[in-house]
Amino acid sequence: MEQLAETRNFEAQMTVSEALLLHPSARWVFAAYRLSGCAQCESSPDETLAEVAEGYRFNLADFLRDLNALLSC
Repeated sequence: MEQLAETRNFEAQMTVSEALLLHPSARWVFAAYRLSGCAQCESSPDETLAEVAEGYRFNLADFLRDLNALLSC
């Protein structure tokens, strides 16, 4: 987790749990993308943001942009 302290932006290879630790409001961005799991699958804290975007079939660049917007506030 030492590397997380040095990270200032959300990145594609960051795990879901690292993203949620980086900014408390990241959960709201996840919710906007409907990332809370479903009956057939469960959201995994060990998945990377890139894996999540691929699995849910949405644009990774948009997702990272929305997450990183939290850091500019």
